[in-house]
Amino acid sequence: MTDDVDTQVSDRLVGRVLDGRYRVGARVAKGGMATVYQALDMRLDRTVALKVMHDGLGDDAAFTRRFVAEARAAARLSNQHVVAVFDQGDDDGTLFLAMEYVPGRTLRDVIREEAPLSPARALDLLTPVLSALSAAHDAGIVHRDIKPENVLISDKGAVKVADFGLARAVSASGNTATQGLLMGTVSYLAPELVTDGSADARSDVYSAGILLYELLTGNKPHSGDTPIQVAYAHVHNDVPPPSLEQPGIPPYVDALVQRATARDRDLRPTDARVFSRQVHRVRSALDEGLPDDPELTGDLTVPIQQIRQDSGYDDGYTRGDHGTVVDGQPVKHDTIVVPVEHGRPTGAPAKANANATPPPARTPAPQRRSRGPIALLVILVAAIGIGTAAWYYGIHRYTTTPDLVNKTTAVAITEAEQEGLHATLANQDYSEDVKQGEVIRTDPAAGDRIRKDGDIDLTVSKGPERYRVPQLVGLDLEAAQQALSPIKLITGKVNEQYDEKVPKGRVIAISPRFNTVVKPGTAVNFAVSKGPQPINVPDLTGKSYRDASKALKKLGLVVARSTKYDEKVPEGNVISQDPNTGILFAKDQVTLVVSLGPPLREVPNVKKKTTAEAQQILTGAGFKVTVQKAPFNLGLNIVAAQNPGAGQKVKPGTTIVITVL
Repeated sequence: MTDDVDTQVSDRLVGRVLDGRYRVGARVAKGGMATVYQALDMRLDRTVALKVMHDGLGDDAAFTRRFVAEARAAARLSNQHVVAVFDQGDDDGTLFLAMEYVPGRTLRDVIREEAPLSPARALDLLTPVLSALSAAHDAGIVHRDIKPENVLISDKGAVKVADFGLARAVSASGNTATQGLLMGTVSYLAPELVTDGSADARSDVYSAGILLYELLTGNKPHSGDTPIQVAYAHVHNDVPPPSLEQPGIPPYVDALVQRATARDRDLRPTDARVFSRQVHRVRSALDEGLPDDPELTGDLTVPIQQIRQDSGYDDGYTRGDHGTVVDGQPVKHDTIVVPVEHGRPTGAPAKANANATPPPARTPAPQRRSRGPIALLVILVAAIGIGTAAWYYGIHRYTTTPDLVNKTTAVAITEAEQEGLHATLANQDYSEDVKQGEVIRTDPAAGDRIRKDGDIDLTVSKGPERYRVPQLVGLDLEAAQQALSPIKLITGKVNEQYDEKVPKGRVIAISPRFNTVVKPGTAVNFAVSKGPQPINVPDLTGKSYRDASKALKKLGLVVARSTKYDEKVPEGNVISQDPNTGILFAKDQVTLVVSLGPPLREVPNVKKKTTAEAQQILTGAGFKVTVQKAPFNLGLNIVAAQNPGAGQKVKPGTTIVITVL
């Protein structure tokens, strides 16, 4: 049934265009809260990964708001090991993220195919993950869902972390999808997320420590038949040393894993950057081929044993009643007793025998006096050996990191070489205070302990972070706002105004202007077209054509004229107009029908009529009559001619001149 549903969902989305921009292609992956598709951004003609939230999530307004906020926060992260977030959208309830497309595989594939990995290989894979988390923690962002599925490895070997902020958006929504999220990530959840739901940078450190354990062993540290049992194990059981499964792992690697996965968050590294420095130290020890480094192991070892002895803290492993005594300490029945060497377990666990009879106490034999000098000599030799080892592993092998901040890269490298150290350009970052090309910070930091002949990573200034305002005029407002996100600018005031030339929704002008150099976070103000201004059409019927035409042209309308005879409307006045009401826009046309006055009338034939008869006929037809005598008047009083002539059509009231003989 589930497969059928999945197929329907896939068929429904593949080929569809979301938000008028993203054409959905093949499905890449499916998780507890979303499905990832390969898609084409038709606006920028590039391939993206489209993460589409499962149906129902978009119905929750609170989730939608948090989803948008978290997506915007993730989009502001700028790190080569973070999967870039390009866009976020809501297409009729379908929430999605447009992200950088990373062709390749996930860290889950690497674990499945290659684990257990060597410590060096495991740390090399973890380092870029911590780099991404460091950038997030510096920005105040907690990932909350670090797991192998969220670590992508490109075909070229680049390691990138995806899904920043999504776990928070989903877990805060109260949606049933949260259950799927919990089930999918419970193996990596920090104890505090299980107990009270709180999370900070140390929660990500815990998850990264679990990730390292799985890379080293090929297995998760806690298992159970249900997610609840696994979650319970995170709260009540320590993560065991990975060397229990892979005996060749050095003690300082064990200590690194256990420090990062301490159940008490206060005992973990404070954030990913601190954890990354510890990883760097351990990686350097591995490069030296050291099977053990007591000082490094001591620095990393979590001081839990003493804390537990002081507070009676439950270690999660011991159960049952007190019985056997080991090393002067009571051990409960059924307790697993593990031999320890150099601060770590070295052998297989052995079960204590609760019914075993304690061996009889031996009476110490009296020591001979002759053994005193020998014992003293042994102690002296041991002390010299211990001192020599401490000198070799401590003072002899380490020095302090010089202060290279505010120095050019070349000078910093030279000064590091003078100290016998190797400085390399590891990263670049913006700075308002440090000049371009000068060192902002070093790892290790100035004054920190570093192995002689060790490596110093330099972060060099790119100068003040500045961006040029792009050309946004003519774009749709939404597209213009999206163009601001990658360059860390924000939308300021949006002023809508009518414009006869710019289509509705398009940007007319921006402030600051195009190509202006500005700081991150600068607000860009928009003037956006509301389209042509609507014009209420006045009714000018009965007005003179001259006045009506003048009024319409003043409004920006085009006037067309036609004429028509009309008995009632005086000549030159408007009989009708089209349209005579409603809304028009500039350069729209209004047609005026103008009166020519009453219709023309045919002049009757009054020739050979008497003067009186002619006058009667013409006035009866609506004409005026003027009588004039012929030059050679014969006194007959007969009409000899008329003007206008008979049969012509003239306006009513026209004067007809008749000539009488």
